[in-house]
Amino acid sequence: MLNSFPSLHFFQMEVTKSPNKSNRRRFVLPSIFFILFLCVLASINEARFDALLKFGRCSVAAATTSFDSSLVNSSSVSNDTDIRILIGILTLPDQYNRRHFLRLIYGTQSFSGAKIDVKFVFCNLTKEDQKILVALEIMRYDDIIILNCKENMNKGKTYTYFSSLPEIFNNSDDGGSYPPYHYVMKADDDTYIRLNSLVESLRPLPREDLYYGYVIPCPSMDPFVHYMSGMGYLISWDLAEWIRESEVPKKHLEGPEDKVFGDWLREGRRAKNRFNAKWSMYNYPEPWTGCTHELWPETIAVHLLKNQEKWIRTLTYFNVTANLKESKLYHIDA
Repeated sequence: MLNSFPSLHFFQMEVTKSPNKSNRRRFVLPSIFFILFLCVLASINEARFDALLKFGRCSVAAATTSFDSSLVNSSSVSNDTDIRILIGILTLPDQYNRRHFLRLIYGTQSFSGAKIDVKFVFCNLTKEDQKILVALEIMRYDDIIILNCKENMNKGKTYTYFSSLPEIFNNSDDGGSYPPYHYVMKADDDTYIRLNSLVESLRPLPREDLYYGYVIPCPSMDPFVHYMSGMGYLISWDLAEWIRESEVPKKHLEGPEDKVFGDWLREGRRAKNRFNAKWSMYNYPEPWTGCTHELWPETIAVHLLKNQEKWIRTLTYFNVTANLKESKLYHIDA
């Protein structure tokens, strides 16, 4: 048996000889190189150690961190099942009070199984006071995206928003998740989005080639007829990348932004997966039109909250302060 493996036989013979310095040196040096190899391998795999380990224990630590790495990988796989959503609220630089108000609206909502970032989106600053006040907001909240464009409604702002996202957020080369967001949304600053309801509605839906929102015209329930209302529509990340790369949107930038957006998808034969969120998305019930109904529990989004009274009535209906903790610091009558 041993004769068929001469190298193995030779190794055994060397080990069984009487110990001397030469033999010990032959044994120790390969062991040191082997330990160094394990350490380098652990470093390459970005293994994390709870403390600095002594050199002589490095090989044991390498085996241990191999197990730890598998736990980290399992955790990351679990996180990948969470839905990642970016909500871009298109607004204007001078709307300071509206942004502060919306930070309360979205910052106090709870949801599970999702990572949601809410960002305020506008074009280049044009006033000295904006440069100071907006910079302070960024320093404090880090929730603003300033696009390289001149402020407009129907001359390409929506295109600039969606086409800029891949460049801003694609960080897979740095070890970040890809895609950075499964879905990206464009929303108006007079729309109230109930984040948990949005997440639950997205769970069963595809994460590619998706176009989601409130179908226009109002009587229609067919998402393939025209386009989604500007109150808030959502697309999968691959469509944002397509908007950036395709020549179709670049040739057709001006016009009613939401209609133009639907035209891009039709001309490019995109968004084969479409979801009509009507009637869980709707306009505020007053004044009544065919595009609205009363507030109801299944709501995902309410649009046209143009004044404080409408916001308060909406927030009261959904009992948004139900989780307010009791404290000796304040007294608020029910």
